[in-house]
Amino acid sequence: MVAEAEDTDDESYAIDCPVLVTERLVMRAPRDSDLAQLVVLADNRHVAEMLARMPHPYGEAEARAFLAMAASRRAGIVYALTLAGTGTFVGCAGLNTTDRGLELGYWIGEPYWKRGYATEAAHALVDLAFQRTSIQVLHASTRVINPSSRRVIHKCGFQYAGQGMLNSIVAGQVPVERYRLDRKTWTSLRNWVHF
Repeated sequence: MVAEAEDTDDESYAIDCPVLVTERLVMRAPRDSDLAQLVVLADNRHVAEMLARMPHPYGEAEARAFLAMAASRRAGIVYALTLAGTGTFVGCAGLNTTDRGLELGYWIGEPYWKRGYATEAAHALVDLAFQRTSIQVLHASTRVINPSSRRVIHKCGFQYAGQGMLNSIVAGQVPVERYRLDRKTWTSLRNWVHF
């Protein structure tokens, strides 16, 4: 998933939710104890190529800069994704403020791919965005060459909204697909799921 954060001071996007718990994940603020595993999982070109702001190679300096950015909350809210029970760090997800509005972003470390963690985290963040803010539309985007991320977005109810270009630190200018989920659709999906 591509996360394109811009610095904005729009308080309508402010979310105060320090911990989210799903069936298999505990989503909490990234912390210093995540540093070693963050470096191991983020230092992967396959992951970095799919994101806008993740550099490669990724070492301790990059991890410390990320932890400082996440703590500042200047571009949204960021969660470390950890496995319930063991606390194992598996990736990150968040809601970023962009020029289009609030945008969902996530990445999972390669050893944990194809286990549904991205979908589980994305569902929790979509609900959080609509429950805790007044936004009418939530955005998401993905590299056109990333079918796994596209599936996550579709499972959350997002609808295709067009294509664009993204400046990735690792891959340069790359095409992305943009998606949107409006509040009315989210409400309908939530009601249908609970029927």
